[in-house]
Amino acid sequence: MKQVIVVNEALDLPCGKLAAQVAHAALAAFLEAGSDARRRWLEDGMPKVVLRADDEDSLLRIEAQAEQLGLPTARICDAGHTVVEPGTLTCIGIGPADSAAIDSVTGALKLLR
Repeated sequence: MKQVIVVNEALDLPCGKLAAQVAHAALAAFLEAGSDARRRWLEDGMPKVVLRADDEDSLLRIEAQAEQLGLPTARICDAGHTVVEPGTLTCIGIGPADSAAIDSVTGALKLLR
């Protein structure tokens, strides 16, 4: 069990903004998961990883692949009060779910740096 957050690297968000968006995605995707998946993930220590995608189109493709597999997903679009325009897709959360299933979608992505 794990959770993955994939960030829109093209936005080059400041660290604080990025952290807030990743937190939004982690919580929103958690709430989309079933109760058994949430419980198992919590028992496993809440493993998660933050990865990067080149741009919004890449994020949308990743999200579609995850949804096709029935993985819980959460799309995070910013309210636009600070750094980016309203509705900007900043990241997506996937899981908690089976690690192998998530890896089949995100396994080729690189870690956020």
